[in-house]
Amino acid sequence: MKVVILAGGLPSTISEDKEGIPKPMVEIGENPILWHIMKNYAAHGFSEFIICAGYKIDRIKDYFKDFYIYQSDITVDLRTNQIQIHKNMSEDWKVTVVDTGIYTATTQRINMIRSYITEDNFVVTNGDCLDNIDIGDMNRRHEAENKVVTMAVARPTGRNVTLQLSENGQYLGKNISEDNQAWTNTGTYIFHKQVFNYLIGNYSLEDRPMDMLAEKGQVNTYRHFGFWSPVETKRDKEKMQNLWNANIAPWKTW
Repeated sequence: MKVVILAGGLPSTISEDKEGIPKPMVEIGENPILWHIMKNYAAHGFSEFIICAGYKIDRIKDYFKDFYIYQSDITVDLRTNQIQIHKNMSEDWKVTVVDTGIYTATTQRINMIRSYITEDNFVVTNGDCLDNIDIGDMNRRHEAENKVVTMAVARPTGRNVTLQLSENGQYLGKNISEDNQAWTNTGTYIFHKQVFNYLIGNYSLEDRPMDMLAEKGQVNTYRHFGFWSPVETKRDKEKMQNLWNANIAPWKTW
C-alpha cells in the first residue's frame, strides 16, 4: 500500500534558511521532517511513497536523488572528481515526487497522483506532523470497517478544530465546542480509491469532501492515544529537537 505525503504549499516560517524551504524539509536532528515520517512508515512495513510537492520541489527531488550520499560517509578525490561511498546507509524505499503546484488545495493534489494508485487502498498524511500512529493497526481497522475513509484522530494540542464523533467512532462533522472527550483530525487517512469520486473542486481535504463522505456515513475514525504533534512554529520545532537530542523522541519507532 502506497503512502501519499502532502509536501506542497508555501515556504516554512520556522527554518533558518533565508531563501525558504518546503516545510517538510525543515530539519530535526540533521534530517528533514519528511525523513522522520518515512522512517516511521517504513518501520511498519510501508516503503512506497508518493510525495505531492510544490514549493521548491527541486529541493525535495535533489534530496532523494542524492539520498545515499546524504546518508553515507564519502571520500572525494578533487583531482579526479571521483567519489567513494563508505558505509552506504540508503533505505529500501521507492519514492515518487510529483509536482502538484504551490497554491493547489489538497483535494487537487491527491487527484493529481491518481494514476500512481494501483491498489484499492492508500494512505495520505501531512508532511509537517510527527506521530507514532500504528498505521498497520489502523489499516486492519480500515479493512474491517469497510468504509471509504478511515481518519486518525488524536487529542487536541490546544489550537486544533475538534470533531464530532458518534459512539462507535463514526465522523459526524466539525465541532466548535471543546470538552474533555475532544478529538481532532491528525491529517492521516487511509482511503479506498472510491474517494476519488468525492475529490471534486479545489477544496481542502478536511472541508467539503469529508463533509460529503460524512453525510453518507463513509468516514470511520481511528482513535490514536499516543503521540501526535504538528510542527508549525519555532516553538514546535525546538520541542521536537529537544526530544530528539534527549533520545526520547516518541515518534521514533524504528
